[in-house]
Amino acid sequence: MQGRKELAALIERYATTDGVHPTAIPRVHLIRVSRPTEPIHVLHEPALCIVAQGRKQVMLGESVYAYGPEQYLVVSVDLPIAGQVTEATPDQPYLCLRLDLDPAMLSALMLDAGGTPDRTAAESREKDRRATGAGLSLSMVTPELLDSAVRLLRLLAAPRDIPILAPLAEREILYRLLTGEQSAQFRQIALADGKLQRVNRAIRWIKQNFAEPFSIDRVAAEARMSPSALHQHFKAVTAMSPLQYQKQLRLQEARRLIVSRAMDAATAGFNVGYESPSQFSREYRRMFGAPPLRDVARLRAAPDLFQPV
Repeated sequence: MQGRKELAALIERYATTDGVHPTAIPRVHLIRVSRPTEPIHVLHEPALCIVAQGRKQVMLGESVYAYGPEQYLVVSVDLPIAGQVTEATPDQPYLCLRLDLDPAMLSALMLDAGGTPDRTAAESREKDRRATGAGLSLSMVTPELLDSAVRLLRLLAAPRDIPILAPLAEREILYRLLTGEQSAQFRQIALADGKLQRVNRAIRWIKQNFAEPFSIDRVAAEARMSPSALHQHFKAVTAMSPLQYQKQLRLQEARRLIVSRAMDAATAGFNVGYESPSQFSREYRRMFGAPPLRDVARLRAAPDLFQPV
C-alpha cells in the first residue's frame, strides 16, 4: 500500500533515533525502534497507534494482542500493559504513529455528526448498549484512515500550517474512527456518563490513591456504580479487577523508584503501600520475571531495551 510506505518514510524522516519523539503537532508522537525489545511495562494512556513498519505485541492481563501495519491499536482508558517490539532491524526499524486521544474533541465531533452516519439511531443505541467497552482493541487500517494519517504528518514540513490544518487532519482521523469498526467504543469515550467513563473515574481514583489501603466501596462510590457492577465493567474494560489494577500500578511505581532514585527494594515497596517485604518481592518477581535486585541490574545493563515504546 503506497500510503503505508509514505507514512513509514515520514516517521523515519522525523524520528531519526530510537525512542518516542514528540512532534510540533499536539498529541502526536513518532516511535522508532531498531531491534526487538524485552516486554516493557507501562501505564498506557488513551491513544491511537498506527504501525507503518515492523511488528509489536501488547499484553493486557492474560491476553496478547499482536499487530503490525495491517491493523491499528486503540487504547481507550489508562491501562497497565506490557508492550514488546517483536520485529525490527536497523535497516527496517519499527515505526509507529501515536495520536493521544482527546475526549473533548471526540464529543464535539460526535455532536456535529449527529451520531455515526452509517447506522440508524436505533442501531447506534443498540450497539452502544451491547458494547462491553474493552479498553484495548485492534481493527483493520482502512485506506481512508491511512490517508488522513499521512496528511497529518506531512504538516511537519510546514510548521506555519500546523495551528490551522493539524486540528482539521486530527478531526478527520477521529471521524474515520468514529465511523469505523470501533464506532461504539469511540462513542463510549465521548459520552460523559457512559459506562466507560464511569470506569475511567474509578481508574483516576486508583491512580491518585494506589498507595492507600484498597476499598472497593470507596472506588465504586467514585465511579457512581455498585461494587458488583464496578467489578464487572472494570474487568470488561481493563481485563483485571480493580485490586489487580492497583497492584500493577504499585509495582510499576516501585520499579521506577528503584531504578531512577536508587531506592532499596524494601523502601520502595513501603512507599507504594506494601507492608510485607517478602510479599512485595514475590509479586514483583511474578510481574517482572525477576526479583528487584536482579531486575534492576538487567535494566541498567541494557537500558535501551526497556525504553517505553
